[in-house]
Amino acid sequence: MHHMKKIIEVENLCCKRCAERAEKKLLLMDGVTGARASYRRGVILVESSCPDDALIACVEEAGFSVKGVRLRKGIFG
Repeated sequence: MHHMKKIIEVENLCCKRCAERAEKKLLLMDGVTGARASYRRGVILVESSCPDDALIACVEEAGFSVKGVRLRKGIFG
């Protein structure tokens, strides 16, 4: 399965601890090889072979609101 780099836009990522919680939750998923959350930008950069709805469900299960998921094109999204 091909791993895609994606950006998950999250609404209520308010602090470093929230960002770490979201990262940990995503990294537990099969098919996720990398996750880095930035609470300042309100995004999680993820490398994954999972479908978008599975990523959204995972992040929402961790207690966050997802605004959208898009493909990451360049180094800075």
